[in-house]
Amino acid sequence: MSLQVENLEHNMVKVTIEVDAAKLDAAITKAYNKKKNQFNIPGFRKGKVPQKLIEKEYGVEIFYEDAANILIPDAYAEEMKDCDLEIVSRPEIDVVQLEKGKPFIFTAELAVKPEVTLGDYKGLDVPKTRVTVKKEEVEEELKRTQEQNAREITIEDRPVKDGDILTIDYSGSVDGEKFEGGTAQDQTLIIGSGAFIPGFEEQLIGKELNEETEINVTFPEEYHAADLAGKEAVFEVKIKAIKEKELPELDDEFASEVSEFETLDEYKADIKEKIRERKKEEAKTERENKLVDLAVENAQMDIPDAMVEEQVQQMTEEFAQRLSYQGLSMEQYLQFSGMDAQKFADDMKPQAVKRIETRLVLEAIVKAENIEVSEEEYKAEVEKMAAMYQMETEQLEKLIQDAQKEQMMDDIAVQKAVDFLVAEAK
Repeated sequence: MSLQVENLEHNMVKVTIEVDAAKLDAAITKAYNKKKNQFNIPGFRKGKVPQKLIEKEYGVEIFYEDAANILIPDAYAEEMKDCDLEIVSRPEIDVVQLEKGKPFIFTAELAVKPEVTLGDYKGLDVPKTRVTVKKEEVEEELKRTQEQNAREITIEDRPVKDGDILTIDYSGSVDGEKFEGGTAQDQTLIIGSGAFIPGFEEQLIGKELNEETEINVTFPEEYHAADLAGKEAVFEVKIKAIKEKELPELDDEFASEVSEFETLDEYKADIKEKIRERKKEEAKTERENKLVDLAVENAQMDIPDAMVEEQVQQMTEEFAQRLSYQGLSMEQYLQFSGMDAQKFADDMKPQAVKRIETRLVLEAIVKAENIEVSEEEYKAEVEKMAAMYQMETEQLEKLIQDAQKEQMMDDIAVQKAVDFLVAEAK
């Protein structure tokens, strides 16, 4: 085999790989053995038709495509493993020569990691944010805790009011026909939550326990189910239970029950300090991001489209995985959001470009400043991961392969580059 590399514009290269004719012939025979059971020729049992007879009957090219698919992955991997190119995209394969008795030749177009010309990245001027905690923020946090510790009281002697928690049965129809998803039993609904179609919840206010009523609504024009968008609907609703929240008193007893503190004042002081720490961390992260953005803005690089497409693909796969944790598929998400796969990918591109630019610039700073990662820093990161996954550090270390360790070391170095920007900033 042989490899030739041709540099193209915008950090793209074309590699030409030539495979010996003997290997092509062997791949053709392998393709024949794989598919010979599919051919029926009079006078021969199934799977016993000679290769030459099949090629004569159907054309010598009959096994070419399968042979190419057999050869390309191994030939590409073999030739590229010792290549010093930093590949950042999947190969775009094109067959140049495929003919029995001749060398098999194919090309692969690839994006390579762009060179970065750093601009100013030391002494960047991003002022620190002064963190303050307002009384209202403490009260809001206290209110949330009060809501979380509220108890539900069953109501039997008054009609529904705003804020009530109902248990209802409902059955909806459009033009007299029931529709998918329009019927439910023992459904929980908080009046005023906006969880149902606009106008639905308001019409239940003033209704009595066990009352059966008719609700008339119109689906929004932008409703995710296109067959219901803008349609008028009628819901038959039965109110099976009415409950309301009873909030606990905000006093010392409440503080002692929900925290480690004996008094409400001590609890409030702790809430204030935690809000302060959270805002300090947010301000720190915001300043880091602004410094990185400035360093990226001052740098120059030529990012190939194929690299962006690769990043978009990776981000899409990450997004789909997060959806799966919520029990949704990518297809369902696209249907609900009214997008197709191309629109989703297009919307992802600016974020993908920013992610690439950020990583490239930080890696360039790592190189320029000779930032290194010690074994102790790596082990400290492993310990953090082990604590997060509730594993023994030694057990996790055994699971980490060399490539994963190298990636972790690179990530630590990139974070140290961020720390460097902060330390050097005005």
